Amino acid sequence: MRIAVTGSIAKDHLMSFPHRFADQLLAERLDRISLSLLTDELEIRYGGVAANIAFGLGSLGLDPLLVGAAGADFADQEVWLKEHGVDTAGVRISDTLHTARFVCATDTAQNQIGFFYAGAMAEARHIDLPELLARASGADLVVISPDDPDAMVRHVRQCVRLGVPFVADPSQQLARLDRAQTRALLDSPRWLFTNEYEALLIQERTGWTEQQVLGRVGTWVTTQGERGSRITRAGRTTTLVPAVASRGAVDPTGAGDAYRAGFLAALAWELDLEDAARLGSAVASVVLESRGTQTYALDGNDLLDRLCGTYGAGAVRRLTPRLGALS
Repeated sequence: MRIAVTGSIAKDHLMSFPHRFADQLLAERLDRISLSLLTDELEIRYGGVAANIAFGLGSLGLDPLLVGAAGADFADQEVWLKEHGVDTAGVRISDTLHTARFVCATDTAQNQIGFFYAGAMAEARHIDLPELLARASGADLVVISPDDPDAMVRHVRQCVRLGVPFVADPSQQLARLDRAQTRALLDSPRWLFTNEYEALLIQERTGWTEQQVLGRVGTWVTTQGERGSRITRAGRTTTLVPAVASRGAVDPTGAGDAYRAGFLAALAWELDLEDAARLGSAVASVVLESRGTQTYALDGNDLLDRLCGTYGAGAVRRLTPRLGALS
């Protein structure tokens, strides 16, 4: 299966705050916040949701096509992605804007405050997906992850017109999407990915109930942090899959993207939903132990150890031949 991943390409500026954000806030002054928080560390890493997912897929041995917009400063990140199995032929380079920036601080309780500057991402709306896929020998599945809102809606409509199955993964961009745009993203995606908060927000944005959303999507996957993930389909029993515990969380940034990469890789290998959720959780546990979203390395034996430790050897036997090839 060839997977095209559309969405943001960015550079992450990651900081650590040595206390809890909650302790710095006054409940009676939340309407007039003026804070300057002194952080201990700053690391600049490659990021962006689409780039993170593509990196994960490439690290698992797939050949994902990255589709998005970046600036002239993308050259070093492009080399890095190519070295990890990502096809960057779908990246549009802006003549005037820098690659997007994500600036984020994480406190001691793993809470985060972040800001995202779109930069060159704003030009993603000019990408013609049908033309691009024709040049890239097509795709069997298109992931539509956080991006310029107009680009996200355009990609959905073009996938529908082409008859190409797609994944709707709006995540943090839900805060910017209006009702019409959010509803447009739910025009019969094969898969919908959200976390728990986003699952509620997508209902608020669309004005639809959970059952109404399920009536418009094939399968809804909701990540629940330490409690694992939930897979819901209309008229079917909900599947709950426990999480693979990390061996010492360092930074939660990018864990959701890694989960999606593992999940989609298992689908590409024609494995079932539980296998997909288990692999997604195992890859996410590796990322939690790294600072940065594209700094980790995957080892098949390590992933199998994590999977067997949580689910038992019998539960992951279908993953063994695939992950064994990564060692």
